[in-house]
Amino acid sequence: MNVIAFNASPRKDGNTRRLIDYALAEIEKEGIETEVVNIGRKKVHGCIACMKCFENQDRRCIFDDDLINVCIEKMAAADGIIIASPTYFSDMTPEAKALIDRAGYVSIANGNLLSRKVGAGISVARRAGAVTTVDSINHFFGINDMFTVGSTYWNVGFGLEMGDVESDVEGIRTMQRLGQNMAWLVKKIAGQP
Repeated sequence: MNVIAFNASPRKDGNTRRLIDYALAEIEKEGIETEVVNIGRKKVHGCIACMKCFENQDRRCIFDDDLINVCIEKMAAADGIIIASPTYFSDMTPEAKALIDRAGYVSIANGNLLSRKVGAGISVARRAGAVTTVDSINHFFGINDMFTVGSTYWNVGFGLEMGDVESDVEGIRTMQRLGQNMAWLVKKIAGQP
């Protein structure tokens, strides 16, 4: 069993990554392997709706000049998927949007290859907009026939400067519970207690 997390923050080790790590620590306690893929600041481009993925049905986007196809492969192999993004003007980063759009098309074009996997969105905001970001990410899971995991509050944390989320006690608890819930559901789907 494994959970893959995509960090769409341009700050590789910033607040978004710290929240991811709190969730993944709980998942790892349950014996589930984890991996983080940093897509923030990477060269990725959005979907152009060329529909070649429906034509080719090879589990790949026609564009092979960035890391999105590697991400799609990792998603298809994973039991659980976390997509995390800081909040930019009340929504996700362009890198997160490119991943969602292209992976979504490829999944649907190839018989819903993400079907019945476990997904969770995470966001960080300075002050507001994070719920919209998490909601946008969670729409990706819903349209791909996945199970979306929540926590005891919205899957958000608050902070601006690097490390600020360490002061968000409720945000940290929310991420820890999110990780526990994700591990529980991944194990149940796999038929483990």
